[in-house]
Amino acid sequence: MSEPVVIAVGDLHDVVVGRGVLERVPGLVPDAARQVLVVRPEGLERYASAVAAGLRDAGLVVHEAAVPDAERAKTSAVAAELWAVLGQHAFTRTDVVVSVGGGTVTDLAGFVAATWLRGVPVVHVPTTLLAMVDAAVGGKTGINTAEGKNLVGAFHSPAGVVCDLDVLETLPPADLVAGLAEVVKGGFIADPRILELVEGAPADAARWDSPVLAELVRRKVAVKAEVVAADPREAFRREVLNYGHTLGHAVEQVSGFGVRHGEAVAVGMVFAAELGHRTGTVSDELLARHRSVLAAVGLPTTYDGASFEALLAAMARDKKSRGSLLRFVVLDGLANPVRLEGPDESLLRAALDALAP
Repeated sequence: MSEPVVIAVGDLHDVVVGRGVLERVPGLVPDAARQVLVVRPEGLERYASAVAAGLRDAGLVVHEAAVPDAERAKTSAVAAELWAVLGQHAFTRTDVVVSVGGGTVTDLAGFVAATWLRGVPVVHVPTTLLAMVDAAVGGKTGINTAEGKNLVGAFHSPAGVVCDLDVLETLPPADLVAGLAEVVKGGFIADPRILELVEGAPADAARWDSPVLAELVRRKVAVKAEVVAADPREAFRREVLNYGHTLGHAVEQVSGFGVRHGEAVAVGMVFAAELGHRTGTVSDELLARHRSVLAAVGLPTTYDGASFEALLAAMARDKKSRGSLLRFVVLDGLANPVRLEGPDESLLRAALDALAP
């Protein structure tokens, strides 16, 4: 991918994917804006400073705020600190929040933007693979509580998203691999060409500067864009993007967020495939393909880190649940996600047992 690609998320917002495209951030800030708050995690001064400089050159007053790294940022206390900054600088409804960081920062900054004055514009500059292909796209925002992940949040579409693949150069390899779980998910639920690319060149899929990874990012963003445009507020179809997430979020929670999101989702996809296999919608071949594709790029396909009871309790708090009814996204064949409601507890236990190393 030599030239930047602009992917439209319906009429909600555009996503720019390319190399050396940080300079496009000021162009996504609405013309009426007077000032901007750049939110970044601690330790990410390099890219945030470059974005802030570009915004200042465009004539904007720029304020910067550093937040804790990873899931520690997604708390009501950190959100309140950012609200205080916005209040101290008298941010109005035409002023803008810009996130520069991974998925936790896009979730947090998006939530703060959604709730300040009942909604101010936000522009996302994701700096991790996970954020580029998932968290930054589509307008879901959220923070965590002690009871679960992303239980407090809002739908708030960004004014735009800039995915500069060059920033992945400084991403730790383990984090890049973890981000590939969301890419592979896109292959199973919608675009099998993603799976073929990973299977054909797994080493290139995990290299920040490879043309293969660039195409994978473009394809996965396109998958999410199409689904979000059709169902921006998760009335039904958008739930398919949660493939692997019901168990995945439970694994994250019971580990105290010590397991990377992508690693947890990888395990969650195998679990969902085991559920589908036991209900007759996932073939032996498709089940095996889950394990082989994920393992090829170094993602986990087994899990024994918590009891069934602990995971079941965490899954019961999943946002897709309705009353006491657990709901899962499973496959009815490749690229055909469907909803599985209220599976018997024995089925869940058997699927979890199948994840044992």
